[in-house]
Amino acid sequence: MANITSVPQATPRKPWSASPKDRIKSVSILVAAALVSFAVVAATPLKGKLAYFAVFFVAFLVIDFVVAYLKAGRPAAVDSFFRGLVTMAIVIAVTPIISILTTVWLRGHHGLHLSLFTSDMRSNSFTDPVNQGGLVHAIIGTFLLVVFAMVISVPIGILTAIYLTEIRGRFTRPIEFLVQAMSGVPSIVAGLFIYAAILVPLTKTVNGIQGSLALAILMIPTVARTSQEVLKLIPADLREAGLALGGTQWRSVAMVVVPAARSGLITAMILGVARVAGETAPILLLTGGSGAKNYNMFSGSMGSLPNYIWQSFAAGTPEAITRAWAGILVLLVIVISLFAAARTLGNRKVGAK
Repeated sequence: MANITSVPQATPRKPWSASPKDRIKSVSILVAAALVSFAVVAATPLKGKLAYFAVFFVAFLVIDFVVAYLKAGRPAAVDSFFRGLVTMAIVIAVTPIISILTTVWLRGHHGLHLSLFTSDMRSNSFTDPVNQGGLVHAIIGTFLLVVFAMVISVPIGILTAIYLTEIRGRFTRPIEFLVQAMSGVPSIVAGLFIYAAILVPLTKTVNGIQGSLALAILMIPTVARTSQEVLKLIPADLREAGLALGGTQWRSVAMVVVPAARSGLITAMILGVARVAGETAPILLLTGGSGAKNYNMFSGSMGSLPNYIWQSFAAGTPEAITRAWAGILVLLVIVISLFAAARTLGNRKVGAK
């Protein structure tokens, strides 16, 4: 019998993976578009970074389209054109985010020092040297405001989601409409509501709990909508299994559905906290913005990071502006950390332990 020699088969290349020739072509197109951009801006009244980017964008699309058309015809050219549009759209979306993060870091890290996290502003002014005073009172105030808002809003939001997903009674459609409408309510409206309903007729003075109530109003829609989407991901088989074992609906929801969606519900809570952590308008209106530590939510003015930033910018001196950017940096780190935690929990499978 003749020996059959096996012929090694080449591994097929993925359509989206670029070969060395494709990379060289892409780099050449980018360089050509950049040269066209510099030439056009130099020869026309167009000036500034925006002009460079706009001309580069148009030149890249045109050159890429022409090269693809000459090489592979009209279908490949159209594909290259829309691929370029999508790529540029991503760049446009990401550029402001990178710009904000870079600006906050460059302007804010100069105001970071040890006493910033150990001292308050009770004995200092915002116009004092940057190394005097700190924002520990603002961090404590923001923490207390958000925790009390979370205690109020998380149970309401999750129970609302359970009603919309599991009960689905006659009020489902009106409640869904209200939740969606509340998602777009400006923060100052929530602050004015608490101001008119509680501060003016009842307390007559500012305190922390009023700020937490305003934040809770803003937090409820985020928690409710996110929790609703998480509960929809729970397989119907789990609900039916609980009912088949003789459990009532509320026991099936409490002992099967909610535990299965635990990580998703935690994600909803974190997203709600991140939503309100940097809110400014209701905090300025209802909490007063004290420069000293205050652990009593029901009495006295209370500081917060948004209030600290606003007061620093209002002072207007170089030292105060540096304090403000340092406060923005701290607040941004807190918010990004919360979103990162929500992303980490959201990547886990629903119901995974």
